[in-house]
Amino acid sequence: MLVNAKEMLDNAYENGYAIGHFNTNNLEWTKAILLAAEEKKTPVIIATSEGASKYMGGFKVVADLVKAMHDGLGITVPVAIHLDHGSYEGAKACIEAGFTSVMFDGSHFPLEENLEKTKEIVELAHSKGISVEAEVGGIGGTEDGVTSSGEVADVEECKQIAACGIDFLAAGIGNIHGVYPDDWEGLNFDVLKEISDAVKMPIVLHGGTGIPDEQIKKAISLGVSKINVNTECQLVFAEATRKYIEAGKDLEGKGFDPRKLLADGTQAIIDKVEEKIDMFGSANTAK
Repeated sequence: MLVNAKEMLDNAYENGYAIGHFNTNNLEWTKAILLAAEEKKTPVIIATSEGASKYMGGFKVVADLVKAMHDGLGITVPVAIHLDHGSYEGAKACIEAGFTSVMFDGSHFPLEENLEKTKEIVELAHSKGISVEAEVGGIGGTEDGVTSSGEVADVEECKQIAACGIDFLAAGIGNIHGVYPDDWEGLNFDVLKEISDAVKMPIVLHGGTGIPDEQIKKAISLGVSKINVNTECQLVFAEATRKYIEAGKDLEGKGFDPRKLLADGTQAIIDKVEEKIDMFGSANTAK
């Protein structure tokens, strides 16, 4: 069933596990995420960035694709359609397009502007039953043109943004987008605990690709209830597709048919999503 993300994340927060947020980039990604979630009987968040949405044809195309595939596949687990790192205008557009959850990322604005815009998005989204994520601090790397060096979030700023009525909070704790460098210092658990104790709501861990499993599990124990994964699915899809082509399978019979050409990559995404669901602890929690 299509839902906003509040109830699933509140349940995860209260029971010590995390819900996977998996970005979709096309039909294959969407199908893979839905099938993996149904197999594992877990709620799931299917997300898209503004850039990926543009590539796919627009916000409404994304929302309609997820809804139609959800219905066509007979999916029974809770599914939220979420905007990742949305701009102010992008978040408003997704609310109108049929998303069930949005992130407004005002972390690059001065705090007062971030607070003001977040309050406006919360008021609009909640009036339509849509959940809201906001961000304080910075997630290292570049996401849809917004670049951050990975600033650690300020606890007082986290308290202020939480007071805007948001449903879950993204806070920079040393995490980054993309592949982590060899000299990465790891997550700042001291800051995470301070933030979690201060806001008492589900925390979002962006940049889930490449964080060691033990750090993921410790973060969950400290209040992280939503973990974002995108790059890792892209990597396994590319690897599996490359192997298919390098083996010459695209030249065998009708191996060039997209349904065959992309099948191994799609299965690789399913396998990766199921692996992450098991590690996050959300399997068999769908209600």
